[in-house]
Amino acid sequence: MNMNTNLPVATEIIPMVLQLQPAIALTEDQFYEFCQLNRDFRIERNPAGELLIMPPTGSETDERNFNLVGQLWVWTKQHGTGVGFGSSGGFTLPNGAVSSPDAAWIKRDRWEAIPPELRKKFAPICPEFVIELRSQSVVYGRRHRLQV
Repeated sequence: MNMNTNLPVATEIIPMVLQLQPAIALTEDQFYEFCQLNRDFRIERNPAGELLIMPPTGSETDERNFNLVGQLWVWTKQHGTGVGFGSSGGFTLPNGAVSSPDAAWIKRDRWEAIPPELRKKFAPICPEFVIELRSQSVVYGRRHRLQV
């Protein structure tokens, strides 16, 4: 019996997509609680209400992300006109999506106009500036972008 052991290896990292609607429609609070219960996963929601469970990035990509977030932090502190965010913060966009860019920046007056109780969850705001690092292994056609 000759068995072929040369199986193709998946090299693309794609998010797992969970389709909930129309059977389940999570409110903003329910989605936030779902994410809190599953903190080990990076979960986003696209405008169609599908949940995207993002795989971890590679080490090189995360090193580049760390450096970019550090540079954004320094710039934000020097200028004082806004607030910066890393990859674990989520934002509720006007189209209903909840996205967590690798880094983001929001003007201070816009941020402070959001009630404090809403800032504790996925703040309802589209950042002025976002960074999404491209990894050679991620399929970007399937990932939603920050869109208004």
